[in-house]
Amino acid sequence: MLISQVSQLSGTPAATIKYYVRSGLLPAGTRSGENRTSYDESHVERLRLIRAMLEVGKLSVSSATAVLAALDDTSKPIAETFEVAQNALARDAVADVSEPSEESFERADGVIDRAGWNDCRDNVGRRILAQTIDGFARAGHTMSDEYLDRYAAAADIVAAADLDAVGAIADPSERTELMVVGTVLGDSLSLGLRRIAQAHRTAERNL
Repeated sequence: MLISQVSQLSGTPAATIKYYVRSGLLPAGTRSGENRTSYDESHVERLRLIRAMLEVGKLSVSSATAVLAALDDTSKPIAETFEVAQNALARDAVADVSEPSEESFERADGVIDRAGWNDCRDNVGRRILAQTIDGFARAGHTMSDEYLDRYAAAADIVAAADLDAVGAIADPSERTELMVVGTVLGDSLSLGLRRIAQAHRTAERNL
């Protein structure tokens, strides 16, 4: 198909498609004439994935490129691909935040220990958690251990739902893709549902 057809099917302007090709996000089409390039359904599917990562997941182009490269490397184990996606999302989410304090790291480790996640001390989430604890403190609101532990319990439920969805897919490549997409877009999903739940609880309690 022509780039105009790809544009229509994916809802992506032709100029943007060309930019994605130049950036390495999208594989180039096949030259079928002096001024003609052909594309196929795989380009349409990749464009939908790219737009989801950039527009919904809010990843930078460089981070999206890294995630897609990991996704395309079938020699990598799922855990390694998953880690690439986590690190890319974390890098874009907290790039301008200062290094966490030692006290916040200690509190983060306490949450991890009480949740029974002792094997995850090297995960990028530890740093994000510590930065968030510092952010609350700087705003004048020190979070209690009970508050943090309730968030950890909720996160554990969400993580189980993520892995249940991934485990239900038989095809390894589709399973890996869902894990990556779920990592990138899962924060947006959680944010939207949290906003709705907050509004519901506020109305329920007449606050």
